[in-house]
Amino acid sequence: MEQRLAGGMELERYARQLKLLGEGGQKALKEATVMVAGIGGLGGTAALYLAAAGVGKLILAHEGVVLAPDLNRQILMDSEHLGMERINTAVQQLKRLNPEVEIEGYNSKIYYPGARPWVESADLVIDARYDFPERYALNRLCVETRTPMVEAAMYGFEISLTTIVPGVTPCLECLYPNLQPEWEPFGFPVLGATSGIAGCLAALEAVKWITRVGTTYAGVLHRFSSLDFACYSVRITRNPNCACCGEGGTP
Repeated sequence: MEQRLAGGMELERYARQLKLLGEGGQKALKEATVMVAGIGGLGGTAALYLAAAGVGKLILAHEGVVLAPDLNRQILMDSEHLGMERINTAVQQLKRLNPEVEIEGYNSKIYYPGARPWVESADLVIDARYDFPERYALNRLCVETRTPMVEAAMYGFEISLTTIVPGVTPCLECLYPNLQPEWEPFGFPVLGATSGIAGCLAALEAVKWITRVGTTYAGVLHRFSSLDFACYSVRITRNPNCACCGEGGTP
């Protein structure tokens, strides 16, 4: 059933962005469910700005507890919650920011097919996981359920972003067909401001996709260096032999 803006506080809260998105765009955000897989430096920033923008429901998944090395970038966490469950801390912070947003939080990694119900419930997924096995599992679930996914990643000063539309654009395995066992998920260098930029780009991409305002990066891979602000975008195409979305893969 179509939701309406409640007026009063709601119109006041979103007054500045209504000038950009219009009431139709704001309603679309209110009716949308977004899954954010990973609420670290990148995903936590994305979740924060999606809650602030008025997305109706967030589904969050991230395992573990808050650790000291998290605090240089994970802005949903704070020193008072060291040793506490990360996902509960994130949910509390987001509810304080915008109590109108419905939030489901799961203290879990992304498993195939265990995360399928979360993906099926979402209109859009943001992939902000830190390791390739989980990214591949999420990608496969999105392809199988035909759920669009904003694929955002960063390493050092480098950021990459694209939107995957199953059956239309390349999937993650089209772009990176081989597992990368040399990847060290807990040892890669990260500056908080860079992961924050990546999270903001992911949130902006999600808002554009939901509201149909502006142009998304569907079928386009965007690369950005936070060190010198150099950037470029390239068109990307599906791999017909992709093990996930190709002719011999997931239909």
